[in-house]
Amino acid sequence: MPYRLMSYRLLKSLFIAFVVLFAATSAWAQQKIRMQTAVPTASIYFELLKRYAERVDKMSNGKIKIEVLPDGAIVPAFEILDAVDKGIVEAGYAWTHYWSGKHPAAGLFSNPMAGAGAGLDQLSHVAWLYEGGGNKLLDKLYSDVLKVRIVAHMVQPMGPDPLGWFKRPIKDVADFKSMKYRSPPGITGEIFKEMGIAAVAMPGGEIVPAAQRGTIDAAEWIGPADDRNLGLHTVWKNYYLQGLHQSTDVGEILWNKDWYAKLPADQRAILEAASLASIGETYTFNVWRNAQAIFELREKHGVKILDTPKEFYPEFVKATNTVLDRYAAKDPFFKEVLDSQRTFAKTVVPYWTKILDLYSELGNSALDK
Repeated sequence: MPYRLMSYRLLKSLFIAFVVLFAATSAWAQQKIRMQTAVPTASIYFELLKRYAERVDKMSNGKIKIEVLPDGAIVPAFEILDAVDKGIVEAGYAWTHYWSGKHPAAGLFSNPMAGAGAGLDQLSHVAWLYEGGGNKLLDKLYSDVLKVRIVAHMVQPMGPDPLGWFKRPIKDVADFKSMKYRSPPGITGEIFKEMGIAAVAMPGGEIVPAAQRGTIDAAEWIGPADDRNLGLHTVWKNYYLQGLHQSTDVGEILWNKDWYAKLPADQRAILEAASLASIGETYTFNVWRNAQAIFELREKHGVKILDTPKEFYPEFVKATNTVLDRYAAKDPFFKEVLDSQRTFAKTVVPYWTKILDLYSELGNSALDK
C-alpha cells in the first residue's frame, strides 16, 4: 500500500474518532434533565428544587442542567414514579407515600406516621435514613419490591405538617369526626378512618377548589408557608399547627436508573452531595419561611393559630399502631422496615426527647418574659 494512501486513511480514521469523541463530550456538556415534581410553582419546595438544580449546575460546571417542572406539567403527581421508571422523564420529585398503592411500606420512608408509632421526630427520622439503615431499605423497596429502575435521593425534610385548616374550630376528636378531611394518600388516610374520620386524598392543586365547593370541610397540605401560597387561608381561618399524621415528612428525588448508571462517578457524587446540601438547606428554610408565614397569616389575614386538642395525640398513636401492626402481620417487607424504625427509636427517642424538652422549655421561658 502506498505510504501516502496509508497516511490518508490513518488521518481519516483519527478524524472520525475525534468527531465521535467530541460529539460524546458535547453531549455530556449539554445534558438537560427534566424533573417532574408533585408541587406547584408556588410551593416553597419548588423554590428549593430550583436552588438544588442551580447547585448541581454549578458543581458540575454546566454538565448537568435540570429543568424543574411543576405538578402536572408532563404527568399527574401520582404517575411520577412510573414516568421516571419508563424514561418519560429523567427525574421526578414526590414523596414515597404517593406509591403506597403499589406497596404499603412505601409510606414508611417519607412519612412514618406518628414517628412509626414510636416517637421519631423529623431529625431522628432523617438519622434513621442515614445511620439506621433506612436508605438501604429504600433501595430495596425500589429494586426488589417494586421492581422499578429507580435511584432515590431523599432531599427535603419538611415536617411536621400541621393538622390543617378547618371550616370551624374543633374542641375534641368527636368534632373532627363530623367533618370530611383531605389527608395524604395511603396508610395515613387509613389511620384517620380507623379513628372514625372521613378522610379523602387529592393532589395539592385540587384542595382549594374542593374547599370552595364545600366538598371537604378541612384539609392538610404541607406547612404554613406552602399552605399560605396555596391559598387555604382564603377559604378557612382555623389553623391547627400540630399534626401527628405527618409529624415527619421527607421529599425524594427519583432518577431513572439507566440514565443514572451512565453518569461518570464524579457526577453521581455531585448529585449525592447536592441532596445532602438540600437536606441542610430545607431545615433552615422551613424555620424561617414558616415562622414568617404564621406571622402574616395571623396579623394580615386574621387566621386563628390553634393547638390540636390534647386527646387527639393518644388516639392517633393508638390508631397508628393498630394499622401499622395489621400491615406488618400481612407483609414481611413492611414488617422489616417498621421493625427497623422501631428498633432505632428505642435507642434514639429517650435521648432525643429529653433534648427537645430543653428547647421547648427554653422557648416557652423566653415567650413568658
